Amino acid sequence: MDRAFLNVIILSLGFMLVFTAFQTMGNIEKTILSSIHAEFNDFNGDAYISLAIIYAVFATCNWLAPSYISVTGPRVAILTGALCYVLFIASFFWPHDAVLYTASAIVGVGAALIWTGHGQYLTENSDNDTMSRNAGIFWAIFQMSQFAGNLFVFFVFSDSETIDAPKRKIVFSVLTGVAAVGTLALLILRKSPQRLSLGEAEGVSSADKELRLPEPVRERPLLTAWRAFKDAVKLFITPNMLLLSLTFIYTGLELTFYSGVYSNSVGFTEGMGEKRKSLVGLSGIFIGVGEVVGGAIFGILASKISGRCGGWPVVITGLFVHLFAFISIFLNLPNDAPFADTANKGFIEPSPILAMAGSLALGFGDACYNTQVYSLLGVLFAKESAPAFALFKFCQSVAAAISFSYSPNAGLHIQLAVLLVTIFFGTAAFCYVEHRTKKTKDEVPREIDPALVDATSGDD
Repeated sequence: MDRAFLNVIILSLGFMLVFTAFQTMGNIEKTILSSIHAEFNDFNGDAYISLAIIYAVFATCNWLAPSYISVTGPRVAILTGALCYVLFIASFFWPHDAVLYTASAIVGVGAALIWTGHGQYLTENSDNDTMSRNAGIFWAIFQMSQFAGNLFVFFVFSDSETIDAPKRKIVFSVLTGVAAVGTLALLILRKSPQRLSLGEAEGVSSADKELRLPEPVRERPLLTAWRAFKDAVKLFITPNMLLLSLTFIYTGLELTFYSGVYSNSVGFTEGMGEKRKSLVGLSGIFIGVGEVVGGAIFGILASKISGRCGGWPVVITGLFVHLFAFISIFLNLPNDAPFADTANKGFIEPSPILAMAGSLALGFGDACYNTQVYSLLGVLFAKESAPAFALFKFCQSVAAAISFSYSPNAGLHIQLAVLLVTIFFGTAAFCYVEHRTKKTKDEVPREIDPALVDATSGDD
């Protein structure tokens, strides 16, 4: 195992632990806060508002994250972000509106740092041949976070319809501890091997793919930060990035749906049975199964698929899988399921099995889109990885913030209609950009990037 691949594994395991805690909390937050409100009338914190704040701050700070990383490097940014997640989860020990919303804003800042740092660090430890593989492996390991936390919640909540204070404290304690362990794992991340990747189509042999670059010229921190911000703005208005923003927006909307709306909707549907609250955790587990299976498949087969025809077959697969999920959810759950416990039914008798199938499809389809987005960005913007991934997370988090802001008032059918429209635009945009990029690369197979010549001209 070489140093770069070991870095990817440590990064993946650290993220898996931190997000075991955070994604489990996000999955049950609506249910948890409803139980707190039932005991404390003066508590009015709303999960959807909390999540909207997280993603609104996340979106804003994505513009500043590349500047922070340009000064500190990706490892410090990742560690800082992880500490923000620990603080957010620990804040649930003190149920107060101001504490909830303040912690939500803090974790929004941390999310921008950890995800932008992740994008740069993953790219630094990959080349053109390994980017798809590393993205798939990261996604598979990372999404194992859906298992342990949600399985734990499934057993804790399985013996009753209500969630009392002792049960909540057990959940908060365990999740905070897991996030802290994940932060310690990220603390041991090692410095990336400095490299610049070139593909075979550019006329470079495998032995020469990794070229050492000189250490970057050191500038004043504020100048470096300002330059990184300007680079992010310039990159955002390029045709490829503007088109890909449609794909990013869709991933943000479906992230909102599967992480904060769908599982809670299953738990609120009384037709699911007396132990429906435990289905909230079980739904999260099935989402995780889909994510891990998708990430593992596309991590193992990434080089074969992308080498022959690119990532579009994977994205098209994600399209059909998500269409199945949307149709099954539309039939299985009532329109008012996202709000509170309801005795209403969908167009068929509520089925826990069909609900779990929908969860599995949501997870698998999400893996299809995200693994290919990571891979395309890592190859297409190899020298601009920090701003590229920051812009990805900016568009994704803006969409998520908007979605969470209307979720308290929008019924299930409206939310599914929005997803149905945006999935076609997002899929078409990805396929077009990838096709255009591949076509351009094929037309000039031996053209050498001028930036490479400039960077290596003095190293004879």
